[in-house]
Parts: sequence; structure tokens; C-alpha cells
Amino acid sequence: MSPEDIQDIKNRFGIIGNDDRLNRAVEVAYKVASTDLSVLVTGESGVGKEFFPKIIHQFSDRKHGPYIPVNCGAIPEGTVDSELFGHEKGSFTGAVSERKGFFEVADGGTIFLDEVGELPLTTQVRLLRVLETGEFLRVGSSKPIKTNVRVVAATNLNMEKAVKNGTFREDLYYRLNTISIQLPSLRERGEDAAFLFRKFALNFAEKYSTKPVRLTEDAVITLLQYHWPGNVRQLRNVVDQISILEKDNKLISRETLLNYIPVEEHHNNMPILSPTQESGGHSYAQEREFLYSVLFDLQKQVTNLKHVINELVSKGHVKIDDVDLESGELKKPFDNVIRQSSGSSVPVVHDVHSDDGPKTSMIDKGDSSIQDVEVIDDSALRWDSLQKDAIRRALEKHGNQRRAAAKELNISERTLYRKIKEYGLE
Repeated sequence: MSPEDIQDIKNRFGIIGNDDRLNRAVEVAYKVASTDLSVLVTGESGVGKEFFPKIIHQFSDRKHGPYIPVNCGAIPEGTVDSELFGHEKGSFTGAVSERKGFFEVADGGTIFLDEVGELPLTTQVRLLRVLETGEFLRVGSSKPIKTNVRVVAATNLNMEKAVKNGTFREDLYYRLNTISIQLPSLRERGEDAAFLFRKFALNFAEKYSTKPVRLTEDAVITLLQYHWPGNVRQLRNVVDQISILEKDNKLISRETLLNYIPVEEHHNNMPILSPTQESGGHSYAQEREFLYSVLFDLQKQVTNLKHVINELVSKGHVKIDDVDLESGELKKPFDNVIRQSSGSSVPVVHDVHSDDGPKTSMIDKGDSSIQDVEVIDDSALRWDSLQKDAIRRALEKHGNQRRAAAKELNISERTLYRKIKEYGLE
């Protein structure tokens, strides 16, 4: 397939960029279109996965049949089977009439299952049957229905990890992944971000009869250095914002561009403004990273301290100065330490068990000038407080959207629900 043919396809479907991996993805989509093989399109959110099922459909023998895009992540779990496969009258509360599902409507055409990794396991079993036999059952029916559908799926999940974790069926994964199309992220596409910026700016200017915004050279460098976690979708939003709010300033400087890029999303290799500077942003990511580092350091210090105390108790009277607190090891042999410390009174630590409270340590002193010290282990309390605060901040940031908050905190939604109830954050 010649570069000119690939460029013609990109022009037809509005795909912009010259990255080799992007061109390869277009080529694979074109070549597989003439078959009925299942295709799995993978890539981060916002990279443009929705274009490739359209390419496959338009260059296939099914191009005159229906093309049905389905966002699996937007369908409630309780109704997903009904939406995909239809239902019979009276099959459940509210089913006042029979209804055709997407697979029945798409007969003879192509169905695009976006966010296929979000499907529940029970629905995955039904989907596997369709792919293997071309048959399905409506909800509430025992009569199989035949369908002739080409399935193209897409996901931003790591499917190998999902299979390993048991959230996605291994047999369905391999059935969908007959042909794989991997799309690169925007940060991996070199200067494509600058091309896309100019294209989106021109599109906005044409739509609203205004002059397109342009970037200075240093702004272009900043644009290319930014991490773009939301990929092309995020870039389009940034261009639209700048085009609206900077309509009297058609030449956009680096400083102006940074006002439209969220500070908390900056990558490490990009020159950025501090959250306390004129941007006025609030970096939840930086706060979270700081809290985690504090927790880990605290845990390390507590562990080392316990090791030191155990050494003191087991070996006798020694000076704290003779112990390396970082490693928990003695700097000198014990006999030397004891010999050097003779004549001095060194406190000894004893464990005290209380029936009414936490475990404490008391210092037995040989000198009356040394005061009794009670050490209370409140690390658990500190951890709970920090964890509660992190959850609260994540919920505030995402407008109480629990799925998004759980994703940011890197915990499951079930764990997040339990923690919200535990900490009274409902």
C-alpha cells in the first residue's frame, strides 16, 4: 500500500498526522476490511479509536449494511444484555413490549463495541457465543436468533492485565483480538500535536468566521513537550478554549498556552509553572505523591526505630549515638560500646502492656534527672487520617464521580465504596 493511498484514507476520515505507527494502523485497518475477522483496537483514551471501525466498515463488503457504534461503558450493567441482544415482552419489569437489540439491528453490517473491557462477565459469555456461532438469545427467550455481524471492538484497558485479574474472559479476549490495531498516544507522535493544533484552530475559525489562533515558537515547543494525558480529545478542547477566550490575541505565547494546560497533568520533562504562581492551580497529583512519600518514610523510620529498641533490649545498655538509625545496625561491636559507655547511665526500654489502651514503652532510667517518656504508636491513626483526606480530595476533584476517583487513587470501586462508608464521606 503506497503512502499516497494511506494519505487518501486519512484525508477521507479526517485523520491528521504523519507518525509511522499511525500510518501502519491505517494500513492494517484497510487490509483487514475485506475479511470478516474480528478486530480489537487498543490505545489510550482520546487517541481516536473510533475512526478505525469506520475505515474497516467502509472498505468492506458490508459498507451498504448498518454500522452500529455502541459505548459499552455508558450502558448500565442491569440493562446491557437487553440493549445488546434485545428482550421479550414481560421478561422483566418495564418490558412492556419486545425489543430488538443492537446485534439484531446490525444484521448484515458492522457493530462497533467501544470500551468493550467494561462489559460484565455474564454479558461476555453471551458475546462469545455470538462470535463463535452467530447466534444469541433475547432476554427472556429460549429461541436462538441468527445474525451475520462483523464485530470491531475497542478499549483503553490493558487487556492482558484484565484477563490476569479475572475481569475479562481469556477466551473472549483471544476471539476479539484476531487482528490487533494498536494506536500510539499523542505524546508518542512527534510533531503531530502541532499539526493537529493548526487543523483544529482552522476548523474553529471556519465554523465561526474568525481568524485562527497561532502559536509562537516557544509555545510550539511547550505544546510538543506536554504529556497530553487526554490525547487528541484534550488537545481539541484546549484549542477551542483558546480560540474563544483569546479571540483578541491571535498569536499565542508560551505563557498564555500554559494557562490552558492543567498544572497537575504536566509531565516531568516539561517546563511548568508552580501551582502557587499566577496559574492559581491546585495540584492534587503532587499532593498525593507527597503524602505517599511521607507515609513510606514514616513507615521506614518506625521500622528502624523498633529494630534499634530491640537491639537495646537484647544487648543491654548502649548509647543511641552508637546505633545507625538508617540501617538499624550498631556502628561498633557491643563490647566496645559497653566498655566506652561505662560509668554512664543509659536508659533501658521495656514494653508495657495495658488492657485499656495501646501498647506503650517506658524508659527505665538510672538517673533521676531523666523523665519518664511514654511512646504511643499512632501510625495507624495517621494513616487513616491521610487516607481519608486523599479520598475526600479525589471525590472533590471529580465532582463525586466515584469511578473516576477510584481510578485516580488506584483502588477498586468496591474498595472506595467501603472506605467512603467507613470514613463517613457519603
